[in-house]
Amino acid sequence: MAQKPSIPKGTRDFNPEQVAKRNYIFSTIKTQFERFGFQPIETPSFENSDTLMGKYGEEGDRLIFKILNSGDYLSKVDDALYQEKNSNATTAKISEKALRYDLTVPFARYVVQHQNEIEFPFKRYQMQPVWRADRPQKGRFREFYQCDADVVGSDSLFQEVEFIQLYDNVFSALQLEGVTIKINNRKILSGIAEVIGASDKLIDFTVALDKLDKIGEEKVKEEMLGKGISQDGIDKLQPLFTISGSFESQIESLKDILSTSEEGTKGIKELSTINKTITALGLKTATLQLDVTLARGLNYYTGAIFEVSAPKKVSMGSIGGGGRYDDLTGVFGLKNVSGVGISFGLDRIYLVLEELNLFPSTITKTTEVLFINFGDNEALACLKAVQALRENHINAELYPDAAKMKKQMNYANKRSIPFVVLVGEEELNNNTFTIKNMESGEQSQLNLEALIAHFKA
Repeated sequence: MAQKPSIPKGTRDFNPEQVAKRNYIFSTIKTQFERFGFQPIETPSFENSDTLMGKYGEEGDRLIFKILNSGDYLSKVDDALYQEKNSNATTAKISEKALRYDLTVPFARYVVQHQNEIEFPFKRYQMQPVWRADRPQKGRFREFYQCDADVVGSDSLFQEVEFIQLYDNVFSALQLEGVTIKINNRKILSGIAEVIGASDKLIDFTVALDKLDKIGEEKVKEEMLGKGISQDGIDKLQPLFTISGSFESQIESLKDILSTSEEGTKGIKELSTINKTITALGLKTATLQLDVTLARGLNYYTGAIFEVSAPKKVSMGSIGGGGRYDDLTGVFGLKNVSGVGISFGLDRIYLVLEELNLFPSTITKTTEVLFINFGDNEALACLKAVQALRENHINAELYPDAAKMKKQMNYANKRSIPFVVLVGEEELNNNTFTIKNMESGEQSQLNLEALIAHFKA
């Protein structure tokens, strides 16, 4: 018995309608990227393992898909190591490459590798798939696209301002109103860790805090205790869990909490500058919100941190995120190059647009007219007309076989092709075409020039 075909969990096939909708999102984002001056690049689907490992924190490293070495990959593993059953040590021997986890770290590698060919500040965008060995659930996949924009070679806060505007422009163009752009600053988190006496546990602190929305306040505190953060320090965190109000009022509260931290004070000043600039410029449909518990547990952020939430009427995780990284290229040998970037979660944006019925009805339209095939002579006349229509940027095709009329009409209906053209003996003799509206049933006879004009009207 033949094996039933299937695909791995967390991956998907896309039908023509889904691809058209995804391309609509791609096109909208790409248009805005280029309007803001970003240039496209692409990097390989897989990188050397040492390029990726250690850049995303302990949890991120576990989610990286490793690629087995070619050939007899176990030959480099000695018997003692094999008997230990230490997966981390064994993996280093049998896997030297890994699928990319995101686009930012490969971009940092790209910048260092091509630094002599790049004009700084370098504004790049990239729209490619990434892979994560995550547990699949609604809006979370193991293979998905990221659409990234980054600037390297500038530490100006105007870059953060531009990225907030870019988010606003993209979601406004997609008619997705009510999006919230959450912002925090890694320096504030560093300052809080300093104030509670946990500077040496900053990564553990931020990884735990980043789970606040998922597991709640008490579970976050339990995880912090488990990571060695003292009860006294956790008690000092309490104002952080209850801070609320406007952007400006939260800034004032942070000034009190972080009054003894120089690093935290720097973060407050940066956030205040960004907020004042955005207030002066205004946003179209999005809202900028300060979220002091926003941590995004990634090791490389050093300044502003972004996370974008879908409108409240949709139950969905973040649909975008990013931040400032002042030393990401340093691990690849290029020091003192500041960068900032954001990412759009294409797959989640798709689900939100679908749920809110925001996809334009026109984007799934492909073939505009199908020519019915009555035989070789008629088909040749049809092909000449199809060629002329295509040269005039009209999507047209000929049914390939001289099948029964009903079968060809059903084919047009099932593909939602709005018009069919019939060329029989009478039309051949008169050099005309009978066009039929598949919705209304209305028919008319036109010459080729009028037929082209009909579709260009």
